[in-house]
Amino acid sequence: MTNEDHRSEGSLLLDEQLCFALYAAQRAVTAAYRPLLDELGLTYPQYLVLLVLWERGQTTIKELAGALRLDYGTVSPLLKRLQAAGLVRRERSACDERSVLVALTGRGEELKERAEPVPGALQTASGLGDRDVVRLREELWRLAERAENAAGRTR
Repeated sequence: MTNEDHRSEGSLLLDEQLCFALYAAQRAVTAAYRPLLDELGLTYPQYLVLLVLWERGQTTIKELAGALRLDYGTVSPLLKRLQAAGLVRRERSACDERSVLVALTGRGEELKERAEPVPGALQTASGLGDRDVVRLREELWRLAERAENAAGRTR
């Protein structure tokens, strides 16, 4: 282990914190999305909900929350706002009364076409090439998995 490796492991300097770099990057990415999503009338969390529904179609709130790595209490208000905007509908499952299904409305389906340029616009603005995006995404998913495992061990 080099001195530099040791210093960054135990450093309390803000700019040497991995968590702070991730936090700053997340805030910057969300800010870059804001004008694109404002045109669609969406917040970033609402956009994420719609991404899942555009990909999977009708799903349960539990499955939706799992896909987004959020709890029910966080997803429920998002769905209420999306329903009030006429983009999704919620209904009890006929097969299991405890389960609530979420589906896109026609308006929610139509919004997909308008949203298609959003990911490419951010990639262009970031200057990242396709390979860089794939590499970065894979590294971040590995980090997320390791952090989730570490969090599970400390509970």
